[in-house]
Amino acid sequence: MVLNKKCIVRCDRSGVVYGEVINVNGSTVEVRNARKIYYWQGAMTLFQLAAEGTQEPKRCQFTLIVESVLVLDAIEIIPCTAAAIESIEGVKIWKV
Repeated sequence: MVLNKKCIVRCDRSGVVYGEVINVNGSTVEVRNARKIYYWQGAMTLFQLAAEGTQEPKRCQFTLIVESVLVLDAIEIIPCTAAAIESIEGVKIWKV
């Protein structure tokens, strides 16, 4: 259902990660081309963000993209729609 698809992964302590889910083993999830969703506006919940994207991309704080990340504490994996992918990937990289 989620393998090789772009998803939002909500974690217990690691925060929220967006990218292509490569492997799932219990609460351990490998995500390729991952970026941390540090802060978002323009969607009430992660469900809405995964379904519709953000209505306020300039107010979002999404990190740069890393080749891959292994999160050890995933508690939710939400597949993204094409509209959400376009929106999320269109958010400018937030960095110092």
